[in-house]
Amino acid sequence: MSSEAFPDIPVIPFEGPDSRNPLAFKHYDKEEVIGGKPMKDHFRFGMAYWHTMRNPLADPFGPGTSQKPWDDGTDSVENAVKRVDVAFEFMQKTGIDFYCFHDRDVAPEGATLKESNESLDRVADALESKQKETGIKLLWGTACLFAHPRYNQGAATSPYAEVFAYAGAQVKKALEVTHRLGGEGYTFWGGREGYSTLWNTNLKQELEHLAAFLHMAVDHARKIGFTGQFYIEPKPREPSTHQYDSDSAACLNFLREHDLLDHLKLNIETNHATLAGHSMMHELEVAMAAGALGSIDANTGDELIGWDTDQFPTNIYLTTQIMLCLLKMGGFTTGGLNFDAKPRRESFEPVDLFHAHIGGMDAFARGLKVAHAIREDGRLDQFVADRYSSYDSGIGAKIQGREVGFEQLEAHVLSQGEPSIPSGRQEMLENLINEFI
Repeated sequence: MSSEAFPDIPVIPFEGPDSRNPLAFKHYDKEEVIGGKPMKDHFRFGMAYWHTMRNPLADPFGPGTSQKPWDDGTDSVENAVKRVDVAFEFMQKTGIDFYCFHDRDVAPEGATLKESNESLDRVADALESKQKETGIKLLWGTACLFAHPRYNQGAATSPYAEVFAYAGAQVKKALEVTHRLGGEGYTFWGGREGYSTLWNTNLKQELEHLAAFLHMAVDHARKIGFTGQFYIEPKPREPSTHQYDSDSAACLNFLREHDLLDHLKLNIETNHATLAGHSMMHELEVAMAAGALGSIDANTGDELIGWDTDQFPTNIYLTTQIMLCLLKMGGFTTGGLNFDAKPRRESFEPVDLFHAHIGGMDAFARGLKVAHAIREDGRLDQFVADRYSSYDSGIGAKIQGREVGFEQLEAHVLSQGEPSIPSGRQEMLENLINEFI
């Protein structure tokens, strides 16, 4: 394989926690078996094409700083094809087995839909070739329905039918290319599916249009034989004042109301949970309770900054919480941990892409080890089971089985008197988690 893009960087080795090599894994040993399967199968790490290959590291106060010497700066198909080689070199050297993309990240937008589709097909040829060569797979694809000015007032929720139609045509092609590349899923992120003000918004109609759009996608997937999992990705705001997919609960309610819950699961991002005022663990638990946790965008945000900073995850408490949820769920099926993250603007050299991914992968490896040890220890699970044990028998079992009403509950309280309840022991449990971390 050509190493022109990163000639001085080898395949990243696992050297263990005593290593001082910044270009080595300290905890991520992809073949190490934890809980009955290799680490790599727990995580199914994905590279986000839009950040790793395309993000210029700009912010609201200045232009991009990212150095990408392999990129000639043009929006040509030839340059896009060149990026494919770089992307797969990067994934091979970091040991990442999957990638995710937006249609407009991998191929330039043309003057017409026909030109855009032709460009996407040409780049898809290169992607397909590199997948066959390397064994790297497409975790999921999606369409960029938020960057072009035509989508400034939404795509599937646009007040203008012509925009809705264009969005549908764009998703049709992105879904077909995802299917062609063997993508294991397809994600909908409503970057502008929301409103800036309710003064000019018919909220009910927009939600109905969004549901119709998703049903069209389900129908087209069936028509072309795509059996991958559909995902919807919650986010509360930014760029819109309010986005309809604001958090896990809002997404689930929308999917239930519009008869879509059998067709879509959730792709949950840490930074979006922060913007919604939730913890990542909360968002995961809400999705899991509905049997709808599908995939994860692995990043983190800065709670002191009110926008989507898309930082790499380095907090071991966060990765432990995520892995506890995944282990409880039984692990991914079609989903994975997609690094929807970028280095900081100050970290602009190509090698910083490696430092960032190594750190994230090591953080999740440590989180997995800690989460597995906590589950093997059993004290946390036992405490939770004991806390709810009153529902295992007596009046609790009848409540659990929906065998009683208010009259029976009143009679029970009159006969038993004031309930006596034990402490929740929050601090003790926090101390228990600290034993492992």
